[in-house]
Amino acid sequence: MPQIGWFEILIIVSIAIIVVGPKDFPIMLKKIGSWIGSAKRYVANVQNEVSTLGENEIINDENKSDNNKEKDLNDTK
Repeated sequence: MPQIGWFEILIIVSIAIIVVGPKDFPIMLKKIGSWIGSAKRYVANVQNEVSTLGENEIINDENKSDNNKEKDLNDTK
């Protein structure tokens, strides 16, 4: 995977300042930062939901096996 060094970042920032303008550049950085933050929060929420669903499946499987064991014990009596 290609790596981006400090020189490449400096070139990208310089071009962005020229294209956007030095006055609007901080505003653009703030917007990009908020978009990245929103995306990270969304991904974290999805990961939490998936892990919660996985935990619920494990608990349901354990409950089913416990119920089956109790049923088998009741059937043998």
